[in-house]
Amino acid sequence: MKIMVYNTQHCADFYSGKINFAGIADVIKNSGAEIVGLNEMRSKGDLPAFEDQPKILSELTSLEHYFFAKAIDCGGNNPYGNALLSKYPILSAERIFVPDPPVRDNDEFETRCLLKAKLACGLTVMVIHFGLNHSEHVNAVQTVLEHLEDEHCILMGDFNVTPENKLLDPIRARMKDAAAYFEKPLLSFPSDVPDRKIDYIFVSPDVEVIGADIPAVIASDHRPHTMEIR
Repeated sequence: MKIMVYNTQHCADFYSGKINFAGIADVIKNSGAEIVGLNEMRSKGDLPAFEDQPKILSELTSLEHYFFAKAIDCGGNNPYGNALLSKYPILSAERIFVPDPPVRDNDEFETRCLLKAKLACGLTVMVIHFGLNHSEHVNAVQTVLEHLEDEHCILMGDFNVTPENKLLDPIRARMKDAAAYFEKPLLSFPSDVPDRKIDYIFVSPDVEVIGADIPAVIASDHRPHTMEIR
């Protein structure tokens, strides 16, 4: 079974900046992924640019089951957040907010959320997008730890921290990092000439990992991160 996490930057083409659903869908289809966690997704809103992106990608990729978890509204009723595409029926799904830091000391703060879903294939899938500040990272890690499952669990997303960051240690204590299965070190951002790895897939210890990759694909501003499990 192939898993993918992908920060789509609301399906904007890396070079033109224009929405390119076909380009993002091709990346997903070409990977063979059956379960896909998506960051920076829009849903249906008041502005014409806010279409039901999870539904559109679901139709284009034939991954017929999908769920959107809104983190924020962008000026009025214009939802933005995380999404999940799945070959397998979604038995249940919920949005769990990451608590905002008590003090927002700059303009980079943004409310974040964790998407948690249980699939008919027996997996629990969690998709998250960490903020940019340390205080947000601390709250995100705590939220993840409170909702992790010890078996048949996948956690993935754009964590906005690099692998040496000790904030990831509590997660690694409970889960396996897919990057351990790379054939060589791989980076995920920016997609044209990546200089850091900030996208992750973690799995519970009982999940057998066959391999993992970050394909050299330029569609969004991030490269996708894939993992194959059995």
